[in-house]
Amino acid sequence: MSFINDNFMLKTEASRKLYAIIKDLPIIDYHCHLSPTMIAEDYKFRNAYDLFLGGDHYKWRQMRTNGIDEEYITGGADEYEKFLAFARTMPYLIGNPLYHWTHLELKRFFGIDELLSEKTAPMIWEKCNALLAKDEFSAKNLIKRSGVEIICTTDDPADTLEYHEALRDFSTKILPTFRPDKAVEIGKETFLPYIESIGVGSYSELVEWIKERIAYFNSYGCRLSDHALEYVPFAIGDAEAAFNKRLAGEALSDAEIDAFKTEMLRICAVEYTRLGWTMQLHIGALRNNNRRMYEKLGADTGFDSINDLAIAEKLSAFLDNLAYSSSLPKTILYTLNPKDNYVLGTMLGNFQDGSVAGKIQFGSGWWFNDQRDGMVAQMTSLANLGMLSRFVGMLTDSRSFVSYPRHEYFRRILCNLIGGWVEDGEFPEDYELLGEIVSDIAYYNAKNYFNF
Repeated sequence: MSFINDNFMLKTEASRKLYAIIKDLPIIDYHCHLSPTMIAEDYKFRNAYDLFLGGDHYKWRQMRTNGIDEEYITGGADEYEKFLAFARTMPYLIGNPLYHWTHLELKRFFGIDELLSEKTAPMIWEKCNALLAKDEFSAKNLIKRSGVEIICTTDDPADTLEYHEALRDFSTKILPTFRPDKAVEIGKETFLPYIESIGVGSYSELVEWIKERIAYFNSYGCRLSDHALEYVPFAIGDAEAAFNKRLAGEALSDAEIDAFKTEMLRICAVEYTRLGWTMQLHIGALRNNNRRMYEKLGADTGFDSINDLAIAEKLSAFLDNLAYSSSLPKTILYTLNPKDNYVLGTMLGNFQDGSVAGKIQFGSGWWFNDQRDGMVAQMTSLANLGMLSRFVGMLTDSRSFVSYPRHEYFRRILCNLIGGWVEDGEFPEDYELLGEIVSDIAYYNAKNYFNF
């Protein structure tokens, strides 16, 4: 029998009862990186490499660690040879979530129980490819097969959203998410080319452009924004002067950079509050560490890691500044460094205002924390310090069309955690109440919180 069985990761009778309640609930994927173009065009995958490995830097990192040459990862090697190289890596991934995710994907989408290895790779390659040739395995149909009700893609403010327009009648609701990092990160080399590309010539034009784009995204059903913050900026200063100085080609001080970023985030937050959006702050990635590989391959290729900066004081000041002026929107705080779990777990309570249940959220285990220990640590911190029952639950944060078993993975971990508390006598064995709690975390909290 496959190790991916009905009781996978469910260690107690209580956890199995709870999972039975939620296993078939629809999925709300409120943060991902799926391509709306690929969905709208109903992309058909060439083969198993294209589906499982194309653009997946989680897997690329581990292949490098296993001694696979870059030619068989992002290089020009044959796609079958690249798939074989990944298959050779798989047996060594004991304890890594990729081992579980990959075998869940093979079983749920392709009915394959065999373990992926160099020995089984030819058979798995042939079986997957034969199914991928069928219309039922196109991008849209993979989404339908996954039981996904709503997907929120990640989109630049300058995007036309033409593909979202084309998807208005698709059975799964595909909504954009506003990601204005390129217009906010004034200190990065990408800032000036971006400002030129959107035709903005002054600070006031930039402010109006941002507001117009938020309104445009709102007309397409957008309900969330997303901001990637390597650190939490907070400084009071002259944002317009910083913008003019940067346009003139002059270098900015750290204080000037932070003053601009703070003001741009504040301007966005005011609009989010007015429209009832949710603001997501992803905090703590140290990106593009390997300069040689960044110059060769670009960003998002597997050379990022966790930063260890102090975040509490400036995060508090930023949220307080918004709350003081009644412009703090619903907000989800994510940390890439689990050392900050208790920082975020306690920060939430400072800014709850009774207007919405769980208005300020501690986001799901993200990126390097998107595994059993990371999810359990995040949920346990939230339970200890806040209200796990109001948690909006899991997201994929993925570029893969077969990543939806990660929601199953999360739901099993959630039920095993709470079921363990029940079996240990730490919570009453009231399955009506427990069923409501796990159902809310798996589905209903997100549906209500985001007004979907």
